[in-house]
Amino acid sequence: MSHNSFGTLFRVTTWGESHGPAIGCVIDGTPPLLDLSESDIQPWLDARRPGTSRFVTQRQETDQVRILSGTYEGQTTGTPISLMIENVDQRSKDYSAIAETFRPGHADYTYHSKYGIRDPRGGGRASARETACRVAAGAVARKVLGPDITIRGALRQVGEHRVSDMDWDWDAVGDNIFHCPDPAMAVVWEDYLDGIRKAGSSVGAVVEIHASGVPAGWGAPVYGKLDGDLAAGMMSINAVKGVEIGAGFGAAGLRGEDAADEMLPGNDGPGFSANHNGGVLGGISSGQDIIVRFVVKATSSILIPRRSIDTAGGATEVVTKGRHDPCVGIRAVPVGEAMMACILADQMLRHRAQMG
Repeated sequence: MSHNSFGTLFRVTTWGESHGPAIGCVIDGTPPLLDLSESDIQPWLDARRPGTSRFVTQRQETDQVRILSGTYEGQTTGTPISLMIENVDQRSKDYSAIAETFRPGHADYTYHSKYGIRDPRGGGRASARETACRVAAGAVARKVLGPDITIRGALRQVGEHRVSDMDWDWDAVGDNIFHCPDPAMAVVWEDYLDGIRKAGSSVGAVVEIHASGVPAGWGAPVYGKLDGDLAAGMMSINAVKGVEIGAGFGAAGLRGEDAADEMLPGNDGPGFSANHNGGVLGGISSGQDIIVRFVVKATSSILIPRRSIDTAGGATEVVTKGRHDPCVGIRAVPVGEAMMACILADQMLRHRAQMG
Protein backbone atom coordinates (compact mmCIF):
# COMPACT_ATOMS: atom_id res chain seq x y z
CA MET A 1 0.00 0.00 0.00
CA SER A 2 1.41 3.39 -1.02
CA HIS A 3 0.39 6.91 -0.04
CA ASN A 4 1.09 6.71 3.68
CA SER A 5 3.14 9.94 3.75
CA PHE A 6 2.35 13.64 3.53
CA GLY A 7 4.38 16.83 3.50
CA THR A 8 7.34 18.00 1.41
CA LEU A 9 10.14 19.15 3.74
CA PHE A 10 8.39 18.27 7.01
CA ARG A 11 7.34 14.80 5.93
CA VAL A 12 5.26 12.39 8.01
CA THR A 13 4.81 8.67 7.32
CA THR A 14 2.37 6.77 9.52
CA TRP A 15 2.30 3.00 9.97
CA GLY A 16 0.36 0.30 11.79
CA GLU A 17 -3.19 -1.00 12.08
CA SER A 18 -5.98 -0.64 14.61
CA HIS A 19 -5.50 -4.15 16.05
CA GLY A 20 -1.82 -4.70 15.31
CA PRO A 21 0.83 -4.71 18.05
CA ALA A 22 1.61 -0.99 17.63
CA ILE A 23 1.12 2.12 15.53
CA GLY A 24 3.54 4.94 14.89
CA CYS A 25 5.09 7.43 12.54
CA VAL A 26 8.40 8.53 11.08
CA ILE A 27 8.97 12.28 10.79
CA ASP A 28 11.68 13.45 8.42
CA GLY A 29 12.84 17.04 8.00
CA THR A 30 12.74 18.27 11.60
CA PRO A 31 15.54 20.82 12.11
CA PRO A 32 18.21 19.94 14.67
CA LEU A 33 18.67 21.38 18.18
CA LEU A 34 14.98 21.61 19.07
CA ASP A 35 14.10 20.50 22.59
CA LEU A 36 11.98 17.34 22.32
CA SER A 37 11.03 14.62 24.79
CA GLU A 38 8.17 12.20 25.19
CA SER A 39 6.61 14.55 27.75
CA ASP A 40 6.26 17.18 24.99
CA ILE A 41 4.18 14.77 22.90
CA GLN A 42 2.11 12.95 25.52
CA PRO A 43 -0.34 15.76 26.50
CA TRP A 44 -1.57 16.04 22.91
CA LEU A 45 -2.12 12.29 22.71
CA ASP A 46 -3.98 12.37 26.03
CA ALA A 47 -6.41 14.92 24.54
CA ARG A 48 -7.30 12.45 21.76
CA ARG A 49 -7.14 9.25 23.82
CA PRO A 50 -10.15 6.88 23.78
CA GLY A 51 -12.02 5.74 26.87
CA THR A 52 -12.09 9.16 28.57
CA SER A 53 -15.90 9.55 28.72
CA ARG A 54 -19.10 7.71 27.85
CA PHE A 55 -19.34 9.74 24.65
CA VAL A 56 -16.28 8.17 23.01
CA THR A 57 -15.20 4.60 22.32
CA GLN A 58 -14.51 2.67 25.52
CA ARG A 59 -11.36 1.11 24.13
CA GLN A 60 -8.81 1.57 26.92
CA GLU A 61 -5.58 2.67 25.30
CA THR A 62 -2.93 4.53 27.31
CA ASP A 63 -1.39 5.86 24.09
CA GLN A 64 2.04 6.08 25.70
CA VAL A 65 4.49 7.33 23.08
CA ARG A 66 8.12 6.21 22.74
CA ILE A 67 10.77 8.12 20.81
CA LEU A 68 12.87 5.50 19.04
CA SER A 69 15.20 7.76 17.05
CA GLY A 70 16.06 11.28 16.04
CA THR A 71 16.96 12.79 19.41
CA TYR A 72 20.06 12.92 21.62
CA GLU A 73 20.05 14.20 25.19
CA GLY A 74 16.64 15.78 24.76
CA GLN A 75 17.27 17.55 21.45
CA THR A 76 16.48 16.75 17.85
CA THR A 77 19.46 15.73 15.72
CA GLY A 78 18.03 16.50 12.29
CA THR A 79 17.66 12.81 11.50
CA PRO A 80 14.32 10.95 11.12
CA ILE A 81 12.26 10.88 14.30
CA SER A 82 10.51 7.56 14.84
CA LEU A 83 7.61 7.41 17.30
CA MET A 84 5.79 4.30 18.49
CA ILE A 85 2.53 3.78 20.41
CA GLU A 86 1.67 0.26 21.51
CA ASN A 87 -1.87 -1.08 21.13
CA VAL A 88 -2.84 -2.66 24.44
CA ASP A 89 -6.63 -3.14 24.36
CA GLN A 90 -7.57 -4.79 21.07
CA ARG A 91 -10.71 -6.97 20.98
CA SER A 92 -10.50 -8.56 17.56
CA LYS A 93 -13.31 -11.00 18.38
CA ASP A 94 -15.74 -8.06 18.28
CA TYR A 95 -15.28 -8.01 14.50
CA SER A 96 -15.57 -11.72 13.76
CA ALA A 97 -19.25 -11.33 12.82
CA ILE A 98 -18.43 -8.81 10.06
CA ALA A 99 -15.27 -10.45 8.69
CA GLU A 100 -17.18 -11.57 5.58
CA THR A 101 -19.56 -8.59 5.26
CA PHE A 102 -19.22 -4.92 4.40
CA ARG A 103 -20.41 -2.17 6.73
CA PRO A 104 -22.52 0.33 4.75
CA GLY A 105 -20.81 3.72 4.62
CA HIS A 106 -17.48 2.24 5.74
CA ALA A 107 -14.23 1.71 3.83
CA ASP A 108 -14.66 -2.09 4.09
CA TYR A 109 -15.98 -2.47 0.54
CA THR A 110 -13.62 -0.03 -1.18
CA TYR A 111 -10.52 -1.46 0.52
CA HIS A 112 -11.54 -4.97 -0.48
CA SER A 113 -12.27 -3.83 -4.04
CA LYS A 114 -8.87 -2.16 -4.39
CA TYR A 115 -6.54 -4.64 -2.67
CA GLY A 116 -8.45 -7.93 -2.71
CA ILE A 117 -7.83 -8.24 1.02
CA ARG A 118 -8.73 -6.25 4.10
CA ASP A 119 -8.16 -6.33 7.84
CA PRO A 120 -11.66 -6.35 9.37
CA ARG A 121 -10.36 -5.92 12.93
CA GLY A 122 -11.31 -2.34 13.69
CA GLY A 123 -10.89 -1.40 10.05
CA GLY A 124 -7.11 -1.82 9.90
CA ARG A 125 -5.56 1.28 8.32
CA ALA A 126 -9.03 2.76 7.78
CA SER A 127 -9.50 3.02 11.55
CA ALA A 128 -9.42 6.36 13.35
CA ARG A 129 -6.77 4.70 15.51
CA GLU A 130 -4.29 5.85 12.82
CA THR A 131 -4.94 9.47 13.78
CA ALA A 132 -2.97 9.04 17.02
CA CYS A 133 0.13 8.98 14.82
CA ARG A 134 -0.81 12.34 13.31
CA VAL A 135 -1.35 13.84 16.77
CA ALA A 136 2.13 12.68 17.80
CA ALA A 137 3.61 14.20 14.65
CA GLY A 138 1.69 17.41 15.31
CA ALA A 139 3.43 17.77 18.67
CA VAL A 140 6.78 17.72 16.87
CA ALA A 141 5.46 20.19 14.28
CA ARG A 142 4.55 22.63 17.06
CA LYS A 143 8.18 22.53 18.17
CA VAL A 144 9.23 23.43 14.62
CA LEU A 145 6.75 26.31 14.48
CA GLY A 146 7.86 27.74 17.82
CA PRO A 147 5.95 29.56 20.56
CA ASP A 148 4.79 32.53 18.47
CA ILE A 149 2.24 30.45 16.55
CA THR A 150 -0.82 29.30 18.47
CA ILE A 151 -3.05 26.52 17.17
CA ARG A 152 -6.36 25.75 18.86
CA GLY A 153 -9.49 23.88 17.91
CA ALA A 154 -13.06 23.46 19.06
CA LEU A 155 -16.20 21.55 18.20
CA ARG A 156 -18.52 23.89 16.32
CA GLN A 157 -21.47 21.55 15.79
CA VAL A 158 -22.77 18.13 16.90
CA GLY A 159 -25.66 16.77 14.87
CA GLU A 160 -28.13 19.60 14.35
CA HIS A 161 -26.90 21.58 17.40
CA ARG A 162 -24.46 24.37 16.45
CA VAL A 163 -22.51 26.95 18.49
CA SER A 164 -23.14 30.54 17.35
CA ASP A 165 -20.35 33.10 16.98
CA MET A 166 -22.01 35.24 19.66
CA ASP A 167 -21.63 32.47 22.25
CA TRP A 168 -18.07 31.44 21.27
CA ASP A 169 -15.58 31.53 24.18
CA TRP A 170 -12.16 29.94 23.67
CA ASP A 171 -11.59 29.85 27.45
CA ALA A 172 -14.50 27.39 27.79
CA VAL A 173 -13.02 24.78 25.44
CA GLY A 174 -10.86 23.11 28.09
CA ASP A 175 -13.64 23.02 30.68
CA ASN A 176 -15.77 20.27 29.10
CA ILE A 177 -15.26 16.88 27.48
CA PHE A 178 -16.55 18.08 24.08
CA HIS A 179 -13.97 20.82 23.36
CA CYS A 180 -17.05 23.06 23.20
CA PRO A 181 -16.60 26.87 23.23
CA ASP A 182 -20.09 27.41 24.70
CA PRO A 183 -20.77 25.93 28.17
CA ALA A 184 -24.54 26.02 27.65
CA MET A 185 -24.27 24.09 24.38
CA ALA A 186 -22.03 21.50 26.04
CA VAL A 187 -24.96 20.65 28.35
CA VAL A 188 -27.26 20.32 25.32
CA TRP A 189 -24.78 18.02 23.59
CA GLU A 190 -24.50 15.85 26.69
CA ASP A 191 -28.24 15.11 26.79
CA TYR A 192 -28.43 14.79 23.02
CA LEU A 193 -25.53 12.31 22.73
CA ASP A 194 -26.85 10.23 25.61
CA GLY A 195 -29.93 9.60 23.51
CA ILE A 196 -27.89 8.86 20.38
CA ARG A 197 -25.64 6.47 22.28
CA LYS A 198 -28.49 4.58 23.95
CA ALA A 199 -30.22 4.20 20.58
CA GLY A 200 -27.09 2.52 19.18
CA SER A 201 -26.73 5.26 16.57
CA SER A 202 -24.21 8.01 15.79
CA VAL A 203 -24.07 11.60 14.54
CA GLY A 204 -21.67 13.84 12.65
CA ALA A 205 -19.94 17.03 13.71
CA VAL A 206 -18.14 20.17 12.53
CA VAL A 207 -14.66 20.93 13.88
CA GLU A 208 -13.09 24.40 13.67
CA ILE A 209 -9.32 25.04 13.85
CA HIS A 210 -7.60 28.43 14.19
CA ALA A 211 -3.92 29.29 13.84
CA SER A 212 -2.74 32.72 14.98
CA GLY A 213 0.69 34.28 14.65
CA VAL A 214 1.34 32.93 11.13
CA PRO A 215 3.19 35.67 9.22
CA ALA A 216 2.19 36.86 5.78
CA GLY A 217 3.90 35.09 2.90
CA TRP A 218 3.66 31.35 3.54
CA GLY A 219 2.35 29.31 0.65
CA ALA A 220 2.52 29.61 -3.13
CA PRO A 221 0.11 31.04 -5.69
CA VAL A 222 -0.61 28.00 -7.86
CA TYR A 223 0.11 24.36 -6.92
CA GLY A 224 1.58 24.92 -3.47
CA LYS A 225 -1.35 26.88 -2.08
CA LEU A 226 -1.47 27.00 1.71
CA ASP A 227 -5.25 26.58 1.72
CA GLY A 228 -4.94 23.76 -0.83
CA ASP A 229 -2.56 21.88 1.47
CA LEU A 230 -4.80 22.55 4.45
CA ALA A 231 -7.86 21.27 2.61
CA ALA A 232 -6.03 18.12 1.49
CA GLY A 233 -4.66 17.51 4.99
CA MET A 234 -8.00 17.91 6.73
CA MET A 235 -9.75 15.87 4.05
CA SER A 236 -7.33 13.00 4.75
CA ILE A 237 -8.67 12.63 8.30
CA ASN A 238 -11.00 9.64 8.71
CA ALA A 239 -14.69 10.33 7.99
CA VAL A 240 -14.14 13.93 6.84
CA LYS A 241 -16.51 14.81 3.97
CA GLY A 242 -15.98 18.54 3.53
CA VAL A 243 -13.54 21.38 4.32
CA GLU A 244 -14.04 25.15 4.51
CA ILE A 245 -11.48 27.98 4.67
CA GLY A 246 -12.78 31.18 6.26
CA ALA A 247 -16.36 31.86 5.18
CA GLY A 248 -16.21 28.70 3.07
CA PHE A 249 -19.51 27.84 1.39
CA GLY A 250 -21.03 30.83 3.15
CA ALA A 251 -19.02 33.05 0.78
CA ALA A 252 -21.60 32.28 -1.90
CA GLY A 253 -24.04 34.51 -0.04
CA LEU A 254 -21.68 37.49 0.32
CA ARG A 255 -21.57 40.42 -2.08
CA GLY A 256 -18.17 41.54 -3.35
CA GLU A 257 -18.04 44.57 -1.06
CA ASP A 258 -18.75 42.37 1.97
CA ALA A 259 -16.31 39.57 1.10
CA ALA A 260 -13.42 41.93 0.29
CA ASP A 261 -11.90 42.13 3.82
CA GLU A 262 -10.90 45.81 3.55
CA MET A 263 -7.27 46.59 4.41
CA LEU A 264 -6.32 49.32 6.86
CA PRO A 265 -2.86 50.82 7.60
CA GLY A 266 -1.16 49.82 10.84
CA ASN A 267 2.18 50.17 12.60
CA ASP A 268 2.86 46.42 12.51
CA GLY A 269 1.52 45.74 9.03
CA PRO A 270 -1.97 46.12 7.64
CA GLY A 271 -5.15 45.54 9.55
CA PHE A 272 -8.26 43.97 8.08
CA SER A 273 -11.93 44.81 8.48
CA ALA A 274 -12.89 41.11 8.52
CA ASN A 275 -11.48 37.65 7.81
CA HIS A 276 -13.86 36.05 5.33
CA ASN A 277 -10.86 34.58 3.48
CA GLY A 278 -9.63 32.65 6.52
CA GLY A 279 -6.15 34.14 6.58
CA VAL A 280 -5.21 33.00 3.05
CA LEU A 281 -5.27 35.10 -0.14
CA GLY A 282 -4.21 33.62 -3.46
CA GLY A 283 -2.83 30.56 -1.69
CA ILE A 284 -0.52 32.67 0.53
CA SER A 285 -0.99 33.57 4.20
CA SER A 286 -2.09 37.16 4.86
CA GLY A 287 -0.97 37.43 8.49
CA GLN A 288 -4.54 37.05 9.76
CA ASP A 289 -5.71 34.06 11.76
CA ILE A 290 -5.98 30.98 9.58
CA ILE A 291 -9.45 29.47 10.03
CA VAL A 292 -10.37 25.99 8.81
CA ARG A 293 -13.58 24.02 9.34
CA PHE A 294 -14.25 20.40 8.47
CA VAL A 295 -17.27 18.15 8.75
CA VAL A 296 -17.03 14.59 10.08
CA LYS A 297 -19.80 12.19 9.10
CA ALA A 298 -21.55 9.89 11.55
CA THR A 299 -19.58 6.70 12.14
CA SER A 300 -20.93 3.74 10.20
CA SER A 301 -20.27 1.25 13.01
CA ILE A 302 -23.69 1.25 14.72
CA LEU A 303 -26.05 -1.19 16.43
CA ILE A 304 -29.00 -0.40 14.17
CA PRO A 305 -29.33 -3.08 11.46
CA ARG A 306 -28.42 -1.90 7.95
CA ARG A 307 -28.76 -3.72 4.64
CA SER A 308 -25.53 -4.66 2.88
CA ILE A 309 -23.77 -7.45 0.99
CA ASP A 310 -21.19 -10.05 1.93
CA THR A 311 -17.86 -10.78 0.22
CA ALA A 312 -19.62 -13.20 -2.13
CA GLY A 313 -22.05 -10.46 -3.24
CA GLY A 314 -25.08 -11.86 -1.41
CA ALA A 315 -27.61 -9.80 0.50
CA THR A 316 -27.13 -9.55 4.26
CA GLU A 317 -27.84 -7.37 7.27
CA VAL A 318 -25.07 -5.75 9.31
CA VAL A 319 -25.01 -4.85 13.01
CA THR A 320 -21.63 -3.67 14.30
CA LYS A 321 -20.98 -4.62 17.90
CA GLY A 322 -17.94 -3.57 19.88
CA ARG A 323 -16.74 -0.18 21.09
CA HIS A 324 -17.39 2.85 18.90
CA ASP A 325 -17.77 6.63 19.10
CA PRO A 326 -21.35 7.96 19.00
CA CYS A 327 -19.73 11.15 17.65
CA VAL A 328 -16.22 10.71 16.29
CA GLY A 329 -15.95 14.49 15.93
CA ILE A 330 -15.18 14.86 19.64
CA ARG A 331 -11.78 13.22 19.27
CA ALA A 332 -11.23 14.83 15.87
CA VAL A 333 -10.45 18.22 17.44
CA PRO A 334 -6.85 17.38 18.49
CA VAL A 335 -6.42 15.58 15.16
CA GLY A 336 -7.39 18.73 13.26
CA GLU A 337 -5.00 20.77 15.38
CA ALA A 338 -2.20 18.31 14.60
CA MET A 339 -2.83 18.45 10.86
CA MET A 340 -2.81 22.25 10.98
CA ALA A 341 0.54 22.13 12.81
CA CYS A 342 2.11 19.63 10.40
CA ILE A 343 1.01 21.55 7.30
CA LEU A 344 2.13 24.90 8.69
CA ALA A 345 5.51 23.45 9.70
CA ASP A 346 5.97 22.12 6.17
CA GLN A 347 4.96 25.45 4.64
CA MET A 348 7.31 27.33 6.99
CA LEU A 349 10.29 25.19 5.99
CA ARG A 350 9.38 25.47 2.30
CA HIS A 351 9.11 29.26 2.60
CA ARG A 352 12.48 29.43 4.36
CA ALA A 353 14.09 27.22 1.72
CA GLN A 354 12.90 29.46 -1.11
CA MET A 355 13.11 32.91 0.47
CA GLY A 356 15.97 32.48 2.95
